Amino acid sequence: MSTPGNAAVDVRAEDAFDAAALHTWLAGRVPGLGGEPPRVRQFPGGASNLTYLLSYPDRELILRRPPAGHKAASAHDMRREYRVQRALKPVFGHVPGMLAFGDDPAVLGGDFYVMEKLDGLILRGDLPDGLDLGPARARDLSGRVVDRLVELHAVDVGAAGLADLGKGAGYVERQIRGWSARFAAARTDNVPDFAEVMSWLDRNRPGEVKICLIHNDYRLDNLVLDGPDTLDIVGVLDWEMATLGDPLMELGSTLAYWVQADDDDTMKLSRRQPTHLPGMYTREEFVAHYADRTGLEIGDWRFYEVYGLFRLAVVLQQIYRRYHDGETNNPAFKDFWRFSGYLERRCREIIGKGTV
Repeated sequence: MSTPGNAAVDVRAEDAFDAAALHTWLAGRVPGLGGEPPRVRQFPGGASNLTYLLSYPDRELILRRPPAGHKAASAHDMRREYRVQRALKPVFGHVPGMLAFGDDPAVLGGDFYVMEKLDGLILRGDLPDGLDLGPARARDLSGRVVDRLVELHAVDVGAAGLADLGKGAGYVERQIRGWSARFAAARTDNVPDFAEVMSWLDRNRPGEVKICLIHNDYRLDNLVLDGPDTLDIVGVLDWEMATLGDPLMELGSTLAYWVQADDDDTMKLSRRQPTHLPGMYTREEFVAHYADRTGLEIGDWRFYEVYGLFRLAVVLQQIYRRYHDGETNNPAFKDFWRFSGYLERRCREIIGKGTV
């Protein structure tokens, strides 16, 4: 299925690579590709790892690779992303099939992997033409998004062979300190220092409610739906940050992207998924559904909400820093610093609602 939100475009000059070299390497690992290199197109939506469509006469494949330039130490780990999805396929199922992993720098200059293309529909900022998503269907889809997250958090990591994916206990503390350090490294002089926010998060850290497999970038626009008729979630994409961690921390980071209808105008400008439509869950309803399905005690939600917004600010600032330093000329990134400042104010407003 092809929709405006899913459409691949011409490869940006800074993201181009030698398709013939890739084909030579890939043809020795994936049978039936033929003798000619694929047509290469790029998916424009991602702001972290790069995703390409490789079109052969009889099939389409997906290539994932990191961007050029500065990278956070733990980000862009292609081997890890490949391993997680390959291990998950037998026990979770909602991931693409992995085909080949490459670490020869002579091919693309760094690590990369190739996987099967999941056919379906990805909902981005605006609905594609012809898709009817009335209030009842929007509410049903919201519930499915929560339920798939609950299913992921229930995966038996031992059975999947992923018990060593993360460090386990102490996850909350590591996240607050880690994201604080990443912000300090990525900060530019046109954004606030987030000192109050980071200090509050550090002082008010709760203990983990449990440790489980988390995706760490679970959003509606990382989900593949089977089509406009049923809207079943058949795939979860972008596993680069998957680890073992606290599920409520994941819930907080997920809802940082969940823009709802009554948010202010600035927050609405950040919307990348149609979560504002009539019938879609509010963030409060999303949390309540998750708690009901899992039986977990949420505690003071403000901590997880502030964490999610702060984490989003750091992600945006890391991307903006690459633009600021001239490591990318993608114009989509030039104003990310402005939203970082907005998120700092939003965090302080939430903190000011009470004291943990």
